[in-house]
Amino acid sequence: MVRSNCRLAGELWGSEIGLRQLQALRDVTERFGLSLGRGEIQLLNGNWYVTHAGLLSLATQRRCAGIRVQAVREYCDQAANRWVFRAVVCKSHGSKGFVGYGDADPTNTSSLVRGAEMRVAETRAVNRALRKAYGVGLCSVEELGSQPSSIPPPREAKAAGQSNGNGSANGQPRLRDKLCLLIRKYELDPNLVKRYAADFCGTRELRDAGRDLIEAFVSTVAEEAAKDRAALLCKLNSYSQPEEVSP
Repeated sequence: MVRSNCRLAGELWGSEIGLRQLQALRDVTERFGLSLGRGEIQLLNGNWYVTHAGLLSLATQRRCAGIRVQAVREYCDQAANRWVFRAVVCKSHGSKGFVGYGDADPTNTSSLVRGAEMRVAETRAVNRALRKAYGVGLCSVEELGSQPSSIPPPREAKAAGQSNGNGSANGQPRLRDKLCLLIRKYELDPNLVKRYAADFCGTRELRDAGRDLIEAFVSTVAEEAAKDRAALLCKLNSYSQPEEVSP
């Protein structure tokens, strides 16, 4: 698992991976058995984060006895899409459990999950409780919050001298190169991937999408391909354009 994770990390992020990140990846893999290929850990801005899938996998491996989740109603406001959940993870039957709280509202969630704040809050609560129960020091991806107003639209980003998701900005790696690597590695149809990307980002052309959307798409394709390539191929085939039939 360690060799597999380190090799895949090198393929996906190349020069962005340094000795510090590789050592941290080895430590996390050896201690928790998390898989990069299954999308259980992710590298963001030079730091490793565990995912909800990774924490659930860990709970299954360690034979978690159960997870209880409930809304903290006095802090919830449905009209404002503000939600707070409390999760309790019981590692064994009869244990008092480990408690974690998670909150979400439009001010601390990405625009990509707008309208799903209740589910985000529940996931964050479960993640925090699981991290406490199993001693996972890494923050989870789902706990990260972002101010939508701090992410400029694609056209404003270009006007500010920044690059969109296909180029490089401030020394960040090219997302197009990562996507091409995934296409070659899993032998995917580039045209179908392009159509899938445009649909995923909600734009007519992929170049009109912002870097945050394209980065999310690349991560999604990597996870789907590693988890079930056949299912991904079926999804891509749904984007095939039917041939025109002459009358």
